[in-house]
Amino acid sequence: MRVWAALRAAGTGPGPGGFRERFDFGGRDVASWFPRHMAKGLRQMRLALRRADCLVEVHDRSHIPLSGRNPALQEALGIRPHVLVMNKMDLADPRRQPAVLEQLRQQGCSHVVFTDCQRDVNVKKVVPMVASLVAEGPRYHRAESSEHNILVIGVPNVGKSSLINSLRRLHLKKGKATAVGGEPGVTKAVLSRIQVCEKPLMYLVDTPGVLPPRLGDVEMGMKLALCGAIRDHLVGEDVMADYLLYTLNKQQQFGYVQRYRLGQPCDHIEALLKHVALTQGRTQRVKVLTGTGNVNMTMLNYPAAAYEFLRDFRAGRLGRVTLD
Repeated sequence: MRVWAALRAAGTGPGPGGFRERFDFGGRDVASWFPRHMAKGLRQMRLALRRADCLVEVHDRSHIPLSGRNPALQEALGIRPHVLVMNKMDLADPRRQPAVLEQLRQQGCSHVVFTDCQRDVNVKKVVPMVASLVAEGPRYHRAESSEHNILVIGVPNVGKSSLINSLRRLHLKKGKATAVGGEPGVTKAVLSRIQVCEKPLMYLVDTPGVLPPRLGDVEMGMKLALCGAIRDHLVGEDVMADYLLYTLNKQQQFGYVQRYRLGQPCDHIEALLKHVALTQGRTQRVKVLTGTGNVNMTMLNYPAAAYEFLRDFRAGRLGRVTLD
């Protein structure tokens, strides 16, 4: 108890409710979390911008509606009509939507659509909104063209490819045109144009997800990592799981207690992962060298348990949680 009191006085230990008041990031450097291929992707996107009539920026509405929007992308938004598609609305905390919408308006985002591209929810609103903006704005050297060229941009793993596939399903009754994955980096290059609508004739160009080369702080980077915008191994599944537990407790989101049949909320990631490993059968066989020879032992697989915890969060099985 005296140790907890000392930590609480320092501001990093449990608060009055028994949970940590701050998270210790351990001096982590986020510079290594920016993969090299993203710089190439950003250059390609700037070239493709010249042929674009409108930009559709896709972002993760559920977990990070405000964090992680790339400033390098936003610089380009000022010279083209812009629609912000906030995807994964089915995983978002609905209580946060009015505040999020107001903050987005303050940032200059006046054309916002909340979608669930997996189930085609609200996706039909995108084409009319884009067509209206293109009709109202100057098209410069593309003024005589009847077709609409739309550039789809955003950070990794927010549903850009899912949006394109959803639009094709709704307007053309066609199947997948571009690969979709649960990890960042599935789209690694600016692709050719993909038709998504006949009337008006509209083509979208999928682009690789691009993170800001310099993340604002470690906490923003951690939020992006929890949403799958940064590969898990670059950050570390163990620290990501610990930060997730800290955040859930801070927001009093105790869906994990019911999910894993715990008796009460927990603030120690080791205890939680041990319980998950035991109940979910996450074990591994290891060879131990002893004085009498090699012995095969079954041990709990903590990394696998941490991944299970992260996967449940991303799939919404721990409740509808917004990190911002």
